[in-house]
Amino acid sequence: MSSATRANSAADAAQTKDGHGHDSVEGEPHGSVRGYVTGFVLSAILTAIPFWLVMGDVIGNARITGFVVMAFAMVQVVVHMIYFLHMDTRSEGGWTVLALIFTATLVVITLVGSLWVMHHLNANMMPMSAEDMKQHMP
Repeated sequence: MSSATRANSAADAAQTKDGHGHDSVEGEPHGSVRGYVTGFVLSAILTAIPFWLVMGDVIGNARITGFVVMAFAMVQVVVHMIYFLHMDTRSEGGWTVLALIFTATLVVITLVGSLWVMHHLNANMMPMSAEDMKQHMP
């Protein structure tokens, strides 16, 4: 048996399935304290900035403020996935990222479709005001 074969078999023996069914090297934790602290600090900052924007009425326009807050929320979701859920392109052969992309696509389709339907229902199904009714009466 060559030394390279022995090294490969030793590395294979060191890999085990963790409690979640993932391959891991023994003694290797999913995350480090530094990673968790970094994730916590980023999450706190990504919460404090939108809070300040809303409470201080910094931007002045409610619609723009809403879009900025939603952008911060999306960034915070990514921070949580990376630092707390440990999702990356290497975990489970990239299937977790593929499932995330599929889920995000379905969520976007559902949200955009719901907003489109509600807008058109509002525009086409709302009753007329008394002034509008007078204009349409003969």
